[in-house]
Amino acid sequence: MAKCIQFSRIGGSEVLELVDVTPADPGPGEVRVKNQAVGLNFIDIYFRTGLYPAPSLPSGLGTEGAGLVDAVGAGVSHLKPGDRVAYAQGPLGAYAQYHVLPADKAVVLPDTVDVETAAACMLKGLTVQYLLRQTFPLKGGETILFHAAAGGVGSIACQWARALGVKLIGTVSSPEKAALAERNGAWATIDYTRENLVDRVRELTQGEMCDVVYDSVGKDTWELSLDCLKPRALMVSFGNASGPVDGVNIGILNKKGSLFATRPSLNGYADTRERLEMMARDLFAVLESGEVKIDIAQRYPLEEVGKAQDALQGRRTTGSTILIP
Repeated sequence: MAKCIQFSRIGGSEVLELVDVTPADPGPGEVRVKNQAVGLNFIDIYFRTGLYPAPSLPSGLGTEGAGLVDAVGAGVSHLKPGDRVAYAQGPLGAYAQYHVLPADKAVVLPDTVDVETAAACMLKGLTVQYLLRQTFPLKGGETILFHAAAGGVGSIACQWARALGVKLIGTVSSPEKAALAERNGAWATIDYTRENLVDRVRELTQGEMCDVVYDSVGKDTWELSLDCLKPRALMVSFGNASGPVDGVNIGILNKKGSLFATRPSLNGYADTRERLEMMARDLFAVLESGEVKIDIAQRYPLEEVGKAQDALQGRRTTGSTILIP
């Protein structure tokens, strides 16, 4: 038997239950991973609350982890038992001691990347990779706005943007988070609890505004984010921390300067094994060079996942959070 987290109804963190299960055997094209560390992400809360519906209930939770390959299914040739791997996609169920997923969604870790770092950054790091390197391929010299700059994704984005020679303006909710974002490489920060976001962006950019806005907050910041863009710039909405953006009249993009907008996802970019491995190589390269360092600011045992999610949802965390099975 092995431990895993399940939920049988949507709701608050109290619906999460620690249960004993028999680990499933991997089927054709699948791999079973013995998790040594599991990543905690806001998308996990979306599933728990029903914003994103789980395929069925009861359901496991989580999509990110790292550990050792325990068993492989028929037809899997690029992985073998004992390989150190990490993953950020696949079926729900990473909040567990063992997880079965498609083998094409797991990548072998280089010796220089430990399993806790991998679990803390696979989803967040691959997200930053597609945001900065693909959705809007930054070349250096651009000015960008990145919401939640002291969070897990934002902390990586600040460092990666600095390495690319990009001026990142990060939004934060406290002086402590502002200091953290700036240590990570943010060119400037805006405390949205004390400052007017649009006015401050205009001041920082001397009226030029931003080439792109990366917004994981959603409903509360949608129109404010649009107002921070220069004409014909790009709005990247990639999260819903405050609720989904809905009821949008596309004509607003014309009204605010012939803007572009996109709603990307990791699954939309890492949609083949080849693309996933390319993106992972890019991420591992900036980790190995030291240009990006992963701050694991919170560690919780698996059975305290409810506390961990409450802290994340309440914006009481910085950097990355991992669960230890």
